[in-house]
Amino acid sequence: MEQSEVVLRAIGILTQSAEWIRTANRDAGGETDGHAGGHTGGGTGAEGPSPERGSGEGQIGSLLAEVFPSFTVSPESTPLEAAHAVTAAALPPMMQLIGAFTYVFAQLAEVHDSGRTDITSEDLLRELALRMSRPNDAV
Repeated sequence: MEQSEVVLRAIGILTQSAEWIRTANRDAGGETDGHAGGHTGGGTGAEGPSPERGSGEGQIGSLLAEVFPSFTVSPESTPLEAAHAVTAAALPPMMQLIGAFTYVFAQLAEVHDSGRTDITSEDLLRELALRMSRPNDAV
């Protein structure tokens, strides 16, 4: 999976997470402040949506299944050899995922730290997704 695709999926998860938090707060009787990730009462947001509403677990699991390769470890491998095989297979996709979420976080943090109030987190995520969808602008 290309890095730009992973970034787009990370943006999708982060965008959807704002809705999960709002839904969890509404279900718990709380109110949200209207900004991505913010809430002013009721629930912690940790309750999350039910699977029928498109849980984060489903989206995150799907992303992990697409990014991480399937591999086998020889039954004759020593524990150390097996650990090295798992690390060798898992490290590149882990770095790809960490890079994607770090990039999106840095973009959000830059706008926040600059004091801009003319764009919401959700708008910025939408803008990043559009930018990442153009081949010349990919990470």
